Amino acid sequence: MTEQEDQVRRVAALEEELAQMRHAVVSHAVVDQAIGVVLAYGGVPPEDGWEILREISQHTNTKLREVAEHLVQWPNCEWLSPEIRRALDAALERRTSPRRAARKPAR
Repeated sequence: MTEQEDQVRRVAALEEELAQMRHAVVSHAVVDQAIGVVLAYGGVPPEDGWEILREISQHTNTKLREVAEHLVQWPNCEWLSPEIRRALDAALERRTSPRRAARKPAR
């Protein structure tokens, strides 16, 4: 292999790595925005946002990035797939039920 071919291969590898990093940055931003949607919708503390997204992803067998994309688009398009909506509501219910019970005054 010539030195020029080796350089071409290294440049191609670096371009591929750069493309992957750009994709990761965009995906991370979408996930962060989706966490914000979950927090605003569910009224849960920030530390619960990531776990709720993960639960939705697992319960719907949908990639987390795709769940995040749906949640970020939801406020604008005013539609969320019923499957994701059910998983979101169930995850929020699991997170908030103990808090609700703790806040109720004893009779």
